[in-house]
Amino acid sequence: MNFRTLALASALVLPAAALADHTYQVTGPVVSSTPESITVKKGSENWEIARGDDKTDVQPGDKVTVTYTMTAKKVEVKAASSGTKKAKK
Repeated sequence: MNFRTLALASALVLPAAALADHTYQVTGPVVSSTPESITVKKGSENWEIARGDDKTDVQPGDKVTVTYTMTAKKVEVKAASSGTKKAKK
């Protein structure tokens, strides 16, 4: 395989792999935990995150770091607004 072919293959594969692995983290004490979700307190807010394959046993009060991804389930397209506003009388 020559260098150009390798460079082209890398250019096509690496961006897709980078997008698939984009992750986020939240750290804080556990507020509640169920088999379907885990709720972590971050500042004054409670972050509820759906649980995937990881079923680690956590109890309220445990300090955890949850790594998660965001995935769109459905996208709806709506018509763009015309940008004009009606004048009030």
